[in-house]
Amino acid sequence: MSTHISDATNKYPHVLISGAGLAGLFLGILLEKAGIPYDIYERAAEIKPIGAVMCLSPNILTAIEQVGLYDELMSFSKEAIDSTFYTDQLEVVAKNGAITADVVGYERILFARPELYDLLYRQVPSSKVHFSKKIVSFEQDEGGVTITLGDNTTARGDILVGADGAHSAVRNHLYKTLNSQGLLPDIDAKPMSVAYISLVGTTDALDPVKYPCVLQESCDISYMIGDKKTPYTWCTFTVPGDKICWNVIVQLGIDPVADELAGSSDWVVQDNNKEMMNSIRHFKTTYGTLGDLFDKTQLERVSKVSFEDKLFETWNHGRVVVIGDAAHKLLPSTGAGAVNAMQDSVLLANHIYDIYPTSFDNIKQALSDFKEERFDAVKEQYPQSYISAKLMYGHTFSERILRRVILNWLPESMKRKQLQKDTAYRPQVNFLPLAPKRGTLEIIPQRPSMRAQKEKDELQRRSTASAV
Repeated sequence: MSTHISDATNKYPHVLISGAGLAGLFLGILLEKAGIPYDIYERAAEIKPIGAVMCLSPNILTAIEQVGLYDELMSFSKEAIDSTFYTDQLEVVAKNGAITADVVGYERILFARPELYDLLYRQVPSSKVHFSKKIVSFEQDEGGVTITLGDNTTARGDILVGADGAHSAVRNHLYKTLNSQGLLPDIDAKPMSVAYISLVGTTDALDPVKYPCVLQESCDISYMIGDKKTPYTWCTFTVPGDKICWNVIVQLGIDPVADELAGSSDWVVQDNNKEMMNSIRHFKTTYGTLGDLFDKTQLERVSKVSFEDKLFETWNHGRVVVIGDAAHKLLPSTGAGAVNAMQDSVLLANHIYDIYPTSFDNIKQALSDFKEERFDAVKEQYPQSYISAKLMYGHTFSERILRRVILNWLPESMKRKQLQKDTAYRPQVNFLPLAPKRGTLEIIPQRPSMRAQKEKDELQRRSTASAV
């Protein structure tokens, strides 16, 4: 990397992070372990994650094990070993199994989303997370980047990370600036597409006598798919604490009534959730009706969300970089959104760690290297997310045919081969001891840390010199 002697410094860069979501918190944890200064700015007054179920795969569990959080994560998780697809009348359509842990090293796990937020938040010193601090604009120059917050205060650092979600304020301001300079690709100026709307919630603790499924060690996963006149798919997942997470997805453009009920939404509580819930109470599940589960779910823990998707081309410019949903919004059909956000944090932390000395040129190069290393791995997941969404949520004639073919006629060997390919990519933190090898699956190698290698070589050189 080239440097300007006048602005180079041996100090670590100070990182400003917008957003205390999964990506922002996990990046904070990694920077904390590396001794790199950072501050997290969250626009909300407090973290209030929705009560939906979340899935994590082996692709990120290695990094979670590296930072010492794996055992606690497993304490509130259940293994997702298999799942069952039903018709809306509870007739079995197909059953899907997962690759065993002796091959991939870890089981896929499911849990209530707030549990992971709480775990990550507790790892970050409270002094580093600033609530009610929305970033409204920023200015960058060769000396640093200055952010302006909604309360008219400012802060200055060396790097700004937009980890503030699909409607990122950092990305929006960056794109506005680039567009005014004629530097924004046309594709980045287009809006995200929306094809589905989802209503999600988690029950209170249930009576195991009435709901014995909650006592199972593994997660009981069910997908109920409506008929051609009902463009809904509804899902249930048992999670620790004797609870059931439920999810109702409606495909837009099929039924005008459903479209009107779904409306436009984000990951926040909506006043009209109850109206939509009342319209679908009669839908059958393996535990009774959806209404039975709704009655055991606190309304304030119910959220409505639009399934938006888009892969942005521009992730970085100068001292600014975006990660997670701010850079790539995937359909949640493969459960890869959280995994990808946290993988971004891992690789970005690796590249920030390698910045030495700290200079404008080195920062720009590091952020460009991050995007170059990460982009293709994310891009490859989009076709699969589209197919998975059609498989689980699609209600057109062609999508119903596709579902029948894949669920019932696709050879198990092909499914297993694809699953093994999907779990082989597992970025780890370069500046921490690697997680122990688990399973027999060959993992895709990643770029080594340049800084760690230099330090290792220097340590070896000194050791050799002292022995002479």
